[in-house]
Amino acid sequence: MPTSHPFQLNEIVNLTTILKPTTVMEIGVGFGKYGLLLREYLEIWGEGEVYEDWLRKIDGIEIFEAYIMDHHRVIYDEIYIGNALDIMPERDCYDLILLIDVLEHIEYKHAINLLNICKQKAKHVIISTPKDIGHQGVGYDNIYESHLSQWNRRSLREALGSDTLFISNPHSHICLYSDSITVSRVKGRLSKEKLSFFIKRYFFPFYKLIKPKRN
Repeated sequence: MPTSHPFQLNEIVNLTTILKPTTVMEIGVGFGKYGLLLREYLEIWGEGEVYEDWLRKIDGIEIFEAYIMDHHRVIYDEIYIGNALDIMPERDCYDLILLIDVLEHIEYKHAINLLNICKQKAKHVIISTPKDIGHQGVGYDNIYESHLSQWNRRSLREALGSDTLFISNPHSHICLYSDSITVSRVKGRLSKEKLSFFIKRYFFPFYKLIKPKRN
């Protein structure tokens, strides 16, 4: 399907806001929701004062041209139609490449090739793939919708290398491939966010209960 489950949006968007890329390539744009979310949270949310002053370059690749609609042309700077394995070697380098619910649609050996290309073409790569791909065949008359390969943490780490940060999610394997300094920085930022949430969620309500009342 040209869409994916909504229970990973927070993790993926949060990663992109931490990385703050100026150039992005999304492989497998589908309906285009991640392009839209990146425009909102990289261009508008806490970033600038001019509503339409977009400074980021966000490109996309889609193998099934029938998915592309008018809104895609507004969201993305360039949309390349075809197989990412053929297109990416000819493209410039990007700060960030997104592979959201893409790997499971590619045979394992070809997916490994694509990951290797992405590692060469980007500073950072964010990947998400279902923990259980189930059985999915052709959809929307698109033969590329079939699920062909199941991934887990071990296979992803073997393909990406040690500088890979996994983000906890009950439905998907979400990971960031980057250099060790960036991985350490992002890991520290996520730990602070988790601690802040814990304090606000559990400590503050308890503190209000025990706080002495002023006369």
